[in-house]
Amino acid sequence: MALPAVLLLLALLLAGSAAGITQLRLEEAARAGARALARGDGHAVVDGIVRRLAGDGASAAVSEDGEWINVTVSARVAGPLGSLIPWRLSATASARGETPQSSAATEPLLAVGDCVVHFNETMPLLGLQATVKEVAA
Repeated sequence: MALPAVLLLLALLLAGSAAGITQLRLEEAARAGARALARGDGHAVVDGIVRRLAGDGASAAVSEDGEWINVTVSARVAGPLGSLIPWRLSATASARGETPQSSAATEPLLAVGDCVVHFNETMPLLGLQATVKEVAA
């Protein structure tokens, strides 16, 4: 009589462990998806990230609230009891969208000649000036 109770307890512990692992995977996938959208990646890229981190059964929903981007990822709990009990877990992550004007990646690079030092002007280090002219010649 004790053996069925122990087996039931073990099954519930395994189902709880599977639910906990699934929740951690969903949270990580939601964070990664929100970061990708904040960087400017497309929805297809975010869907790929979510499926890679949370599994093929995961789905992502994206919403925007002003400058904040919200990603909600949901999936069913895997495992033998996950198919018997319809557990559907979800996790949400938010990130502030980056504006293209403030991104360092969109700043123009210096062109050749933008930072030319004119040695004909007065410099406090005259010895350095002469050395640089000799090396340049």
